[in-house]
Amino acid sequence: MTGSITDGEDVVQDALFRAYRSLDTFDDSRPLVPWLFRIAHNQCIDFLRRRGVREEAEAAAAEPDFIEPGDPAPTVGPAIEHLVLNLPPKERACVLLKDVFEYSLEEVAELVDSTVGGVKAALNRGRSKLASLEDQPAPPRVTAPEHRQILRLYVERFNNRDWDGLRELISADARLLVADRYSGSFTDGGYLGVYSRMTVTWRLTLGEVDGEPSIILLNMRDGAWEIEGIIRLDIGAHGRIERICDFQHCPWVLAAGSVVVREFVG
Repeated sequence: MTGSITDGEDVVQDALFRAYRSLDTFDDSRPLVPWLFRIAHNQCIDFLRRRGVREEAEAAAAEPDFIEPGDPAPTVGPAIEHLVLNLPPKERACVLLKDVFEYSLEEVAELVDSTVGGVKAALNRGRSKLASLEDQPAPPRVTAPEHRQILRLYVERFNNRDWDGLRELISADARLLVADRYSGSFTDGGYLGVYSRMTVTWRLTLGEVDGEPSIILLNMRDGAWEIEGIIRLDIGAHGRIERICDFQHCPWVLAAGSVVVREFVG
């Protein structure tokens, strides 16, 4: 639904938290899966709306003559996501549930809180749009050049163990998500302290995850650097990091997404 493994992980975390807080409203005489899916679906729609506003602002700030450095390596994993991203949320959900996950029309209708007729109409519209887009390349997402520079500074200061320099890049009220471990205030999370005390050899490098500029976490194993995780930064209009998402403890993200290392690590 989000077109990005890391964004999808964020939505799932938020949806599970919301479901936990809403358990007292759940009717245990009804199936659990549709109730959970509706929460996740609504959370995803909220996320897509917020991202639309953010991407419009980034596009307006981008340099008109900025050129993407290098051509991305060919991948097949995100193909369907790039196509489905051209659909509105309801059509997107119906196409994915029916044509990818092979739910029945009745099941899809229950999951998206619609009728069978409404699902059929959404499927017809969505399939028609996808048919017209099949031969068109997916447009890259726009990221402001100044944001790329912040990613680079974050990588350089982490690799130099310049923890104070890293903190200068991060907003005072920044949020932190270490998937499956911690979610809350960056200040209270002790995040950089954990990395500074580790005896494991870590290093960051610039790369792409599902076509978006990202930070790749590397670990030294048997004399070679291996991809260990993904770190995503959300950067505010003021040019400081507002959120850090670390997916070191979610190795499935690496297998499910398209991860490309853009810079050589010596």
